[in-house]
Amino acid sequence: MKDVKLFLNVLWNLLLISVGSVMCAVAIKGVIIPKEFLTGGVTGLALLVHYLVPSVSVGVIYFVLNIPLFVVGWLFVGRRFFFYSLAGVVIFSMALTLPYKVLPIQDMILAALTAGIVTGVGSGIILKSLGSAGGLDILSIILYKKYSIRPGTIVLAFNALLMTAAALHIPLEKVLYTLIFMFVTSYFVNLVVTGLSQRKAIMIISPQWKAISREIIDKLQRGVTVVCGEGGYTGNEIHILYSVITFSELSRFKEVIKKIDPDAFVVVTETLEVMGKRIGNQPHW
Repeated sequence: MKDVKLFLNVLWNLLLISVGSVMCAVAIKGVIIPKEFLTGGVTGLALLVHYLVPSVSVGVIYFVLNIPLFVVGWLFVGRRFFFYSLAGVVIFSMALTLPYKVLPIQDMILAALTAGIVTGVGSGIILKSLGSAGGLDILSIILYKKYSIRPGTIVLAFNALLMTAAALHIPLEKVLYTLIFMFVTSYFVNLVVTGLSQRKAIMIISPQWKAISREIIDKLQRGVTVVCGEGGYTGNEIHILYSVITFSELSRFKEVIKKIDPDAFVVVTETLEVMGKRIGNQPHW
């Protein structure tokens, strides 16, 4: 039974990587290359080389560029992430070698938006797995573990250098369209990875804190933490309720609080990431 579960888990992760890779490949071969845009990361570097040497396939260039990263990555990256990412590089490289129909989009901005949406969703699906498609993901982990440089800094610095180099070889207008594409891509990656399961943090201050706390636990089936505090002006002791919920539960929480104490002070804030079995939305990778 355990072996079957492990097999299905591996199969599911490879399916996510495959679907995401094909989506990204469709965007690259169907929009980005025909319009001569770039992308971020190692894929963007592979595209830049392809534009300079059109006879060489993007998939082949991408695979070759990842070889030194994986050689070094073996020493620094977790084995499970490493092997899934290795599979991701192979799948993505193969997907890039397949023929795809050029999407009939004439407007350059619409082309950048379309490519950004498809690539963002595809990349998000890949990151929903236990691996990645290689590239900057491997490099970021290596530099973070070795020199404590944050992954976001690595991506920003690499893409800045890539765009600077690209501006010397392709029209500046294409570089600007690429920036639109990259912005849309990052937005949809975040939306797929965490946005659709965004959590809300709620703080409630009310004299009826016991009744509200009991209602949250019994009827809404959510945990709640009671924090003791003191009013800054009155100096009176107060109790602050703290809970983390899903976006879909927010309206029910408001109704419960308003029913018990219409004058309760409530603060609702966005969360970047939540770890935990029941309410967590932290990516598995």
